[in-house]
Amino acid sequence: MNLLKALATISSLTMLSRITGLIREILIARAFGASDMTDAFNVAFRIPNLLRRIFGEGAFSQAFVPILGEYHSKRGETDTRALIDAVATVMTWVLMGVSLLGVIGAPVVMMVVATGFRQHGGETYDAAVFMTRVMFPYIGLISLVALASGILNTWRRFAMPAFTPVLLNICLIIAALFVGPHMAQPIYAQAWGVLVGGILQLAVQIPALRRLGVMPRLRLNLRAAWAEPGVRRVMRQMAPALLAVSVAQISLIINTNIASRLAAGSVSYLTYADRLMEFPTALLGVALGTILLPSLSKASAEENRAEYSGLLDWGLRLTFLLAVPCAVGLFVFGAPLTAVLFNYGKFDAHAVEMTRQALVSYGIGLLGLILIKILAPGFYARQDIRTPVKIALLVLVITQLSNYVFVPRFGHAGLALSISFGATVNALLLFLGLRKRGFYSPAKGWWLFLAQLLTAVTLLAGMLLWFARNFDWVALGATPLLRIALLASCLVLAAVVYFGTLWLMGLRYSAFKRRAG
Repeated sequence: MNLLKALATISSLTMLSRITGLIREILIARAFGASDMTDAFNVAFRIPNLLRRIFGEGAFSQAFVPILGEYHSKRGETDTRALIDAVATVMTWVLMGVSLLGVIGAPVVMMVVATGFRQHGGETYDAAVFMTRVMFPYIGLISLVALASGILNTWRRFAMPAFTPVLLNICLIIAALFVGPHMAQPIYAQAWGVLVGGILQLAVQIPALRRLGVMPRLRLNLRAAWAEPGVRRVMRQMAPALLAVSVAQISLIINTNIASRLAAGSVSYLTYADRLMEFPTALLGVALGTILLPSLSKASAEENRAEYSGLLDWGLRLTFLLAVPCAVGLFVFGAPLTAVLFNYGKFDAHAVEMTRQALVSYGIGLLGLILIKILAPGFYARQDIRTPVKIALLVLVITQLSNYVFVPRFGHAGLALSISFGATVNALLLFLGLRKRGFYSPAKGWWLFLAQLLTAVTLLAGMLLWFARNFDWVALGATPLLRIALLASCLVLAAVVYFGTLWLMGLRYSAFKRRAG
């Protein structure tokens, strides 16, 4: 399998997902700005998203994919199918129970997650509770999507899992344009859009699973499914993985709670900045992690250390090549990006500045956030989840201590800065752990590569800074097409300057081609 081609496929589909997601955010920003109601929706949507990351895409994938890869490589079709059927049965029953509890206990959940909403008025709190109830079943739907995606990724079918998030965004766009205007409280249309989007995301996975002959067969007997030995292994691996992912989400809950106590709009400023951050983190981090985990798991099962280290080295170099200019762009060029994308309707100049501050703080830790998604699979593929857990616990403490320092001084941007600092520490500790255990040995040429990057990114930063300071990007909103054209020209020129400088310094992109068995 050509890894670079697979990365291009996933990244292009992920780009489509992020573009539709950005359109979704632009429509919400235009209709509602940064208000109490958008805060209520963003917090309510964050709760099922948080649990999705804990039970679905996060802990489950980290535990399930390496074990499924082992079954697929070393055991026969019968054992592999039995594992898939049993895991699907256990997940379905557990998730149905969790979703029911979430719908019933939504008021309690909201009191824990966003205590500040009561201070903003009962309407905000009531809206958040209602939307939480509507969207909570999404956790069950999207966690089953994660199961299907894990199976398809193990069979190296990356396209469909990468495409499914587009369906959620399309549902939310339709809800914003055609459903919301006809409702007494328009923001509620977004909550119903999330639920419908989850149903569609699960439905489109079914034909791909059927074509491969791995469509899970659900059983009524939960006890028999639980007795499957592979299920016990997945659950044992999930225990530390749950703790690792939960640590990150606990930090997010604490930050959301703090943001709900700050000025109205703080949650939304962070959400809009996070939407821009998702472009590089998803296009690079998530995409690379998705294709690396099955290949790393296979190399680990075959005890091929050279292949294992080579895969990590390839992922790290590609991350530095593409993530460093993105981080510089967010840090230096945050105001133009925010203005062009969100500065319409009720999203005014003040909201642009507040979002820019959050974006700059996130940009500081962008490289660390992406590196985590490359380095952590290095442990998961070897079925070592405890080491990332220990690191995550330490980072949780560091992140929250940082909040005491940064939030009083920088407000909502301090929350983003704490996350960036924690992510950088996390990535550094993961890297040192892989090196210490001998799982990863850097290939030759790193110092020259870093020198080339430093030169190219310095020129890039200078160019973007000039454009950011010499144009009033908010005032250009009077001529939106001109503003969009200017931003597009800047980004094209930035790519030419960066990659052209690297090429002139001798970096050849054919060196990043790699195949995996």
